[in-house]
Amino acid sequence: MAKFHKILTDWYQENKRDLPWRENKDAYFVWVSEIILQQTRVDQGIGYFLRFTKQFPTIKSLALAQENDVLKIWQGLGYYSRARNMHFAAQQIILEHNGKFPNTYDKIEKLKGVGNYTASAIASIAFGLPCAAIDGNVYRVLSRIFGIKTPIDSTTGKKEFRELADQLIDTHNPGNYNEAIMEFGALQCTPKNPGCNSCPFKNQCIALSNNEINELPVKSNKIKIRHRYFNYLYIKHKEDIFLEKREGKDIWQNLFQLPLIESEKSVSIEELLQQNQFRSTFDPNQIVIHSISNEIIHLLSHQKLHVRFIEIVLLKPIKNQKWIMTHENALAEYPLPKLITNYLMDK
Repeated sequence: MAKFHKILTDWYQENKRDLPWRENKDAYFVWVSEIILQQTRVDQGIGYFLRFTKQFPTIKSLALAQENDVLKIWQGLGYYSRARNMHFAAQQIILEHNGKFPNTYDKIEKLKGVGNYTASAIASIAFGLPCAAIDGNVYRVLSRIFGIKTPIDSTTGKKEFRELADQLIDTHNPGNYNEAIMEFGALQCTPKNPGCNSCPFKNQCIALSNNEINELPVKSNKIKIRHRYFNYLYIKHKEDIFLEKREGKDIWQNLFQLPLIESEKSVSIEELLQQNQFRSTFDPNQIVIHSISNEIIHLLSHQKLHVRFIEIVLLKPIKNQKWIMTHENALAEYPLPKLITNYLMDK
Protein backbone atom coordinates (compact mmCIF):
# COMPACT_ATOMS: atom_id res chain seq x y z
CA MET A 1 0.00 0.00 0.00
CA ALA A 2 2.91 2.33 0.76
CA LYS A 3 4.19 1.78 -2.77
CA PHE A 4 0.81 2.77 -4.20
CA HIS A 5 0.66 6.18 -2.55
CA LYS A 6 4.37 6.76 -3.22
CA ILE A 7 3.89 6.16 -6.97
CA LEU A 8 0.78 8.33 -6.94
CA THR A 9 2.23 11.29 -5.05
CA ASP A 10 5.44 11.20 -7.12
CA TRP A 11 3.29 11.43 -10.25
CA TYR A 12 1.38 14.31 -8.66
CA GLN A 13 4.48 16.34 -7.92
CA GLU A 14 5.46 16.13 -11.58
CA ASN A 15 2.06 16.67 -13.17
CA LYS A 16 -0.20 18.69 -10.89
CA ARG A 17 -1.83 21.78 -12.27
CA ASP A 18 -1.19 25.25 -10.89
CA LEU A 19 -4.65 26.05 -9.49
CA PRO A 20 -5.56 29.07 -7.31
CA TRP A 21 -7.17 27.04 -4.50
CA ARG A 22 -3.93 25.11 -4.04
CA GLU A 23 -2.13 28.28 -3.01
CA ASN A 24 -3.98 28.44 0.30
CA LYS A 25 -4.92 25.45 2.48
CA ASP A 26 -7.30 27.58 4.54
CA ALA A 27 -10.45 25.53 5.13
CA TYR A 28 -12.74 28.25 3.80
CA PHE A 29 -10.96 28.36 0.43
CA VAL A 30 -10.77 24.56 0.24
CA TRP A 31 -14.51 24.41 0.95
CA VAL A 32 -15.38 27.00 -1.71
CA SER A 33 -13.28 25.22 -4.33
CA GLU A 34 -14.73 21.79 -3.54
CA ILE A 35 -18.32 23.02 -3.76
CA ILE A 36 -17.67 24.84 -7.04
CA LEU A 37 -15.97 21.79 -8.54
CA GLN A 38 -18.71 19.31 -7.59
CA GLN A 39 -20.45 19.75 -10.95
CA THR A 40 -18.05 22.08 -12.76
CA ARG A 41 -15.01 21.60 -14.98
CA VAL A 42 -11.78 22.92 -13.51
CA ASP A 43 -11.17 25.38 -16.36
CA GLN A 44 -14.61 26.90 -15.80
CA GLY A 45 -14.35 26.75 -12.02
CA ILE A 46 -11.18 28.86 -11.78
CA GLY A 47 -12.89 32.09 -12.75
CA TYR A 48 -15.83 31.47 -10.44
CA PHE A 49 -13.52 30.66 -7.53
CA LEU A 50 -11.54 33.87 -8.01
CA ARG A 51 -14.68 36.02 -8.32
CA PHE A 52 -16.40 34.34 -5.38
CA THR A 53 -13.45 34.65 -3.01
CA LYS A 54 -12.86 38.25 -4.10
CA GLN A 55 -16.44 39.24 -3.28
CA PHE A 56 -16.66 37.00 -0.20
CA PRO A 57 -13.07 36.70 1.10
CA THR A 58 -14.10 35.41 4.54
CA ILE A 59 -16.74 33.22 6.13
CA LYS A 60 -18.19 36.30 7.80
CA SER A 61 -18.53 38.22 4.54
CA LEU A 62 -20.40 35.29 3.01
CA ALA A 63 -22.64 34.87 6.06
CA LEU A 64 -23.61 38.56 6.03
CA ALA A 65 -24.28 38.70 2.28
CA GLN A 66 -27.75 38.91 0.76
CA GLU A 67 -28.84 35.67 -0.88
CA ASN A 68 -29.44 37.48 -4.18
CA ASP A 69 -25.81 38.63 -4.21
CA VAL A 70 -24.59 35.06 -3.62
CA LEU A 71 -26.83 33.68 -6.36
CA LYS A 72 -25.79 36.46 -8.74
CA ILE A 73 -22.08 35.64 -8.49
CA TRP A 74 -22.94 31.94 -8.84
CA GLN A 75 -24.92 32.62 -12.01
CA GLY A 76 -23.98 30.27 -14.81
CA LEU A 77 -22.61 27.50 -12.58
CA GLY A 78 -26.00 25.85 -12.16
CA TYR A 79 -27.01 23.67 -9.20
CA TYR A 80 -27.95 26.82 -7.29
CA SER A 81 -28.80 24.84 -4.16
CA ARG A 82 -25.03 24.59 -3.65
CA ALA A 83 -24.78 28.38 -3.36
CA ARG A 84 -27.79 28.60 -1.03
CA ASN A 85 -26.36 25.83 1.14
CA MET A 86 -22.97 27.57 1.34
CA HIS A 87 -24.66 30.79 2.39
CA PHE A 88 -26.59 28.93 5.11
CA ALA A 89 -23.49 26.98 6.21
CA ALA A 90 -21.47 30.19 6.57
CA GLN A 91 -24.17 31.45 8.95
CA GLN A 92 -23.97 28.10 10.79
CA ILE A 93 -20.24 28.59 11.28
CA ILE A 94 -20.76 32.09 12.66
CA LEU A 95 -23.49 30.98 15.07
CA GLU A 96 -22.25 27.52 16.11
CA HIS A 97 -18.46 27.76 15.79
CA ASN A 98 -17.73 31.41 16.65
CA GLY A 99 -16.86 32.13 13.02
CA LYS A 100 -14.08 29.52 12.87
CA PHE A 101 -14.29 26.71 10.37
CA PRO A 102 -14.83 23.42 12.29
CA ASN A 103 -11.72 21.26 12.34
CA THR A 104 -13.07 17.72 12.76
CA TYR A 105 -14.69 15.49 10.14
CA ASP A 106 -17.92 15.04 12.13
CA LYS A 107 -18.44 18.76 12.63
CA ILE A 108 -17.59 19.59 9.02
CA GLU A 109 -20.06 17.00 7.72
CA LYS A 110 -22.85 18.62 9.75
CA LEU A 111 -22.57 21.84 7.73
CA LYS A 112 -25.44 22.40 5.32
CA GLY A 113 -24.71 20.89 1.90
CA VAL A 114 -21.54 19.08 2.98
CA GLY A 115 -21.48 15.32 2.39
CA ASN A 116 -18.95 12.58 2.99
CA TYR A 117 -16.70 13.45 0.07
CA THR A 118 -16.54 17.20 0.72
CA ALA A 119 -16.04 16.73 4.46
CA SER A 120 -13.20 14.27 3.78
CA ALA A 121 -11.53 16.62 1.30
CA ILE A 122 -11.67 19.59 3.69
CA ALA A 123 -10.62 17.56 6.73
CA SER A 124 -7.60 16.08 4.95
CA ILE A 125 -6.42 19.09 2.92
CA ALA A 126 -7.02 21.82 5.49
CA PHE A 127 -6.45 19.92 8.75
CA GLY A 128 -4.31 16.90 7.80
CA LEU A 129 -6.86 14.33 9.00
CA PRO A 130 -6.63 10.82 7.49
CA CYS A 131 -9.98 10.89 5.71
CA ALA A 132 -10.09 9.34 2.23
CA ALA A 133 -12.03 11.50 -0.23
CA ILE A 134 -13.85 9.43 -2.85
CA ASP A 135 -15.26 11.17 -5.91
CA GLY A 136 -15.88 9.97 -9.45
CA ASN A 137 -12.19 10.23 -10.29
CA VAL A 138 -11.24 8.06 -7.33
CA TYR A 139 -13.85 5.42 -8.12
CA ARG A 140 -12.50 5.21 -11.68
CA VAL A 141 -8.83 4.96 -10.66
CA LEU A 142 -9.40 2.32 -7.98
CA SER A 143 -11.82 0.23 -10.03
CA ARG A 144 -9.39 0.06 -12.95
CA ILE A 145 -6.12 -0.49 -11.11
CA PHE A 146 -7.59 -3.09 -8.73
CA GLY A 147 -10.06 -4.56 -11.23
CA ILE A 148 -13.15 -3.98 -9.07
CA LYS A 149 -16.42 -4.77 -10.89
CA THR A 150 -18.79 -4.12 -8.00
CA PRO A 151 -21.15 -1.29 -9.06
CA ILE A 152 -20.00 1.99 -7.56
CA ASP A 153 -23.61 3.10 -6.97
CA SER A 154 -24.49 0.01 -4.89
CA THR A 155 -24.32 -0.23 -1.11
CA THR A 156 -21.84 -3.10 -1.40
CA GLY A 157 -19.71 -1.19 -3.87
CA LYS A 158 -19.56 1.96 -1.77
CA LYS A 159 -18.48 -0.10 1.25
CA GLU A 160 -15.85 -1.97 -0.77
CA PHE A 161 -14.34 1.18 -2.26
CA ARG A 162 -14.44 2.95 1.12
CA GLU A 163 -12.48 0.14 2.80
CA LEU A 164 -9.90 0.10 0.01
CA ALA A 165 -9.53 3.88 -0.01
CA ASP A 166 -9.03 3.90 3.76
CA GLN A 167 -6.28 1.29 3.40
CA LEU A 168 -4.47 3.16 0.63
CA ILE A 169 -4.44 6.69 2.05
CA ASP A 170 -1.12 8.17 3.13
CA THR A 171 -1.80 8.87 6.79
CA HIS A 172 1.28 11.11 7.05
CA ASN A 173 0.11 13.45 4.30
CA PRO A 174 -3.56 12.64 3.58
CA GLY A 175 -4.39 15.96 1.93
CA ASN A 176 -1.63 15.64 -0.63
CA TYR A 177 -2.64 12.03 -1.30
CA ASN A 178 -6.32 12.92 -1.84
CA GLU A 179 -5.40 15.72 -4.21
CA ALA A 180 -3.01 13.38 -6.02
CA ILE A 181 -5.51 10.59 -6.68
CA MET A 182 -8.21 13.04 -7.80
CA GLU A 183 -5.74 14.79 -10.10
CA PHE A 184 -4.61 11.42 -11.44
CA GLY A 185 -8.18 10.58 -12.39
CA ALA A 186 -8.71 13.98 -13.97
CA LEU A 187 -5.53 14.02 -16.07
CA GLN A 188 -4.19 10.47 -16.49
CA CYS A 189 -6.90 7.87 -15.81
CA THR A 190 -9.58 9.80 -17.69
CA PRO A 191 -13.05 8.44 -18.52
CA LYS A 192 -12.24 8.22 -22.23
CA ASN A 193 -8.86 7.69 -23.87
CA PRO A 194 -6.82 7.42 -20.64
CA GLY A 195 -3.05 7.71 -20.88
CA CYS A 196 -2.36 4.03 -20.26
CA ASN A 197 0.94 4.00 -22.17
CA SER A 198 2.49 6.59 -19.85
CA CYS A 199 0.70 5.44 -16.69
CA PRO A 200 2.98 4.63 -13.73
CA PHE A 201 0.56 1.81 -12.79
CA LYS A 202 0.44 0.18 -16.24
CA ASN A 203 2.29 -2.94 -15.07
CA GLN A 204 -0.12 -3.54 -12.19
CA CYS A 205 -3.42 -2.23 -13.59
CA ILE A 206 -5.83 -5.17 -13.77
CA ALA A 207 -8.23 -3.41 -16.12
CA LEU A 208 -5.41 -2.72 -18.59
CA SER A 209 -4.11 -6.29 -18.48
CA ASN A 210 -7.65 -7.65 -19.01
CA ASN A 211 -8.53 -5.06 -21.69
CA GLU A 212 -11.40 -3.78 -19.52
CA ILE A 213 -10.52 -0.08 -19.28
CA ASN A 214 -13.74 0.99 -21.01
CA GLU A 215 -15.89 -1.30 -18.85
CA LEU A 216 -14.80 0.14 -15.50
CA PRO A 217 -16.09 1.52 -13.25
CA VAL A 218 -19.45 -0.27 -13.29
CA LYS A 219 -22.73 1.50 -12.56
CA SER A 220 -25.95 -0.39 -11.93
CA ASN A 221 -28.56 2.34 -12.03
CA LYS A 222 -29.46 4.30 -15.11
CA ILE A 223 -30.80 7.77 -14.44
CA LYS A 224 -34.35 8.32 -15.67
CA ILE A 225 -34.61 11.62 -17.52
CA ARG A 226 -37.66 13.81 -16.89
CA HIS A 227 -38.92 15.83 -19.85
CA ARG A 228 -40.40 19.28 -19.14
CA TYR A 229 -41.90 21.86 -21.48
CA PHE A 230 -41.18 25.51 -20.68
CA ASN A 231 -42.87 28.40 -22.47
CA TYR A 232 -41.16 31.62 -21.40
CA LEU A 233 -42.91 34.93 -22.00
CA TYR A 234 -40.69 37.87 -22.90
CA ILE A 235 -43.29 40.56 -22.14
CA LYS A 236 -42.31 44.06 -23.13
CA HIS A 237 -43.96 47.42 -22.64
CA LYS A 238 -41.87 50.26 -24.05
CA GLU A 239 -38.47 49.67 -22.35
CA ASP A 240 -39.76 47.60 -19.44
CA ILE A 241 -40.01 43.85 -19.19
CA PHE A 242 -41.40 41.46 -16.58
CA LEU A 243 -39.62 38.97 -14.34
CA GLU A 244 -40.81 36.54 -11.71
CA LYS A 245 -39.02 34.77 -8.88
CA ARG A 246 -38.85 30.98 -8.86
CA GLU A 247 -40.07 29.61 -5.55
CA GLY A 248 -40.67 26.16 -4.12
CA LYS A 249 -38.25 23.23 -4.15
CA ASP A 250 -37.44 23.01 -7.84
CA ILE A 251 -34.58 23.86 -10.15
CA TRP A 252 -33.24 27.40 -9.92
CA GLN A 253 -34.96 28.09 -6.61
CA ASN A 254 -35.00 31.81 -5.71
CA LEU A 255 -33.57 32.87 -9.07
CA PHE A 256 -35.48 35.21 -11.35
CA GLN A 257 -36.81 34.29 -14.77
CA LEU A 258 -39.13 35.47 -17.48
CA PRO A 259 -42.77 34.60 -16.68
CA LEU A 260 -43.24 30.91 -17.35
CA ILE A 261 -46.07 28.72 -18.51
CA GLU A 262 -45.09 25.07 -18.09
CA SER A 263 -47.07 22.56 -20.11
CA GLU A 264 -47.26 18.77 -19.88
CA LYS A 265 -46.27 18.38 -23.52
CA SER A 266 -45.20 20.49 -26.46
CA VAL A 267 -48.09 22.79 -27.41
CA SER A 268 -48.75 25.05 -30.36
CA ILE A 269 -48.95 28.80 -29.86
CA GLU A 270 -52.71 28.56 -30.48
CA GLU A 271 -53.07 26.02 -27.69
CA LEU A 272 -50.94 28.15 -25.39
CA LEU A 273 -53.10 31.21 -26.00
CA GLN A 274 -56.16 29.23 -24.91
CA GLN A 275 -54.71 28.17 -21.56
CA ASN A 276 -56.30 29.75 -18.49
CA GLN A 277 -52.94 30.99 -17.24
CA PHE A 278 -52.58 33.00 -20.43
CA ARG A 279 -56.19 34.11 -20.89
CA SER A 280 -56.53 35.31 -17.29
CA THR A 281 -53.51 37.57 -17.69
CA PHE A 282 -53.79 39.09 -21.16
CA ASP A 283 -56.45 40.84 -23.15
CA PRO A 284 -55.89 39.41 -26.64
CA ASN A 285 -56.79 42.80 -28.11
CA GLN A 286 -54.01 44.53 -26.19
CA ILE A 287 -51.05 42.34 -27.11
CA VAL A 288 -48.98 41.56 -30.17
CA ILE A 289 -47.13 38.25 -30.49
CA HIS A 290 -43.88 39.60 -31.88
CA SER A 291 -41.87 36.37 -32.25
CA ILE A 292 -41.67 32.73 -31.21
CA SER A 293 -38.31 31.04 -30.90
CA ASN A 294 -37.50 27.58 -32.13
CA GLU A 295 -37.46 24.90 -29.47
CA ILE A 296 -34.28 24.97 -27.38
CA ILE A 297 -33.11 21.83 -25.58
CA HIS A 298 -31.53 22.53 -22.21
CA LEU A 299 -30.02 19.53 -20.43
CA LEU A 300 -29.78 19.22 -16.66
CA SER A 301 -28.51 16.21 -14.73
CA HIS A 302 -31.88 14.47 -14.48
CA GLN A 303 -34.04 16.67 -16.67
CA LYS A 304 -34.41 17.62 -20.31
CA LEU A 305 -36.05 21.00 -20.80
CA HIS A 306 -37.88 21.76 -24.05
CA VAL A 307 -37.90 25.55 -24.11
CA ARG A 308 -39.52 28.23 -26.24
CA PHE A 309 -39.44 31.99 -25.84
CA ILE A 310 -42.51 33.95 -26.89
CA GLU A 311 -41.99 37.68 -27.26
CA ILE A 312 -45.11 39.67 -26.44
CA VAL A 313 -45.49 43.42 -26.91
CA LEU A 314 -48.06 45.09 -24.66
CA LEU A 315 -50.17 47.86 -26.16
CA LYS A 316 -51.31 48.79 -22.65
CA PRO A 317 -49.56 48.13 -19.32
CA ILE A 318 -50.79 45.25 -17.14
CA LYS A 319 -50.48 44.37 -13.47
CA ASN A 320 -49.59 41.01 -11.99
CA GLN A 321 -48.82 40.66 -8.29
CA LYS A 322 -46.31 37.87 -8.86
CA TRP A 323 -44.35 39.72 -11.52
CA ILE A 324 -41.72 42.42 -11.22
CA MET A 325 -41.52 45.12 -13.87
CA THR A 326 -37.98 46.28 -14.53
CA HIS A 327 -36.17 48.35 -17.12
CA GLU A 328 -34.36 46.18 -19.66
CA ASN A 329 -31.05 47.83 -18.74
CA ALA A 330 -31.48 46.72 -15.10
CA LEU A 331 -31.56 43.00 -15.82
CA ALA A 332 -27.94 42.58 -14.76
CA GLU A 333 -29.01 43.23 -11.16
CA TYR A 334 -31.00 40.00 -11.00
CA PRO A 335 -29.64 36.44 -10.63
CA LEU A 336 -30.97 34.58 -13.65
CA PRO A 337 -30.54 31.02 -14.96
CA LYS A 338 -27.98 30.83 -17.74
CA LEU A 339 -30.70 29.71 -20.13
CA ILE A 340 -32.51 33.03 -19.63
CA THR A 341 -29.29 35.06 -19.72
CA ASN A 342 -28.28 33.56 -23.05
CA TYR A 343 -31.65 34.45 -24.57
CA LEU A 344 -31.57 38.02 -23.26
CA MET A 345 -28.03 38.57 -24.51
CA ASP A 346 -29.29 38.01 -28.06
CA LYS A 347 -32.08 40.55 -27.74
